[in-house]
Amino acid sequence: MPRYLSLVKIDESSVPEGGPSPELMQRMGELIEEITKAGVMLDTAGLTPSAQGARVHWEGGRISVTDGPFTEAREVVGGYALMQCKDMAEALEWTKRFLKVHEEHWTVTCEVREIVEG
Repeated sequence: MPRYLSLVKIDESSVPEGGPSPELMQRMGELIEEITKAGVMLDTAGLTPSAQGARVHWEGGRISVTDGPFTEAREVVGGYALMQCKDMAEALEWTKRFLKVHEEHWTVTCEVREIVEG
């Protein structure tokens, strides 16, 4: 069965001070439990804010490292989900349900891609 990676991209300016609400965390936890019991979720996690990260870039035979935050980026990867689904349609359905647990003030985009095996 194919595996899919959902990259959760967030607009950090839409994240409320103090992070996600307890209600959001409860809804997310319930959905993750459902996805896991369905045998779909292989792994998932949120990431620290971009201010605590770094980017490593390779160009022209040279490495550069840029510490966060990444002011030129409107969206940053805020988390991921690794799922095993029968097809892309199933992966998209679970991803839509994940997005719908967020309150309206959040700006979240998930990029869903099949993992190349072999």
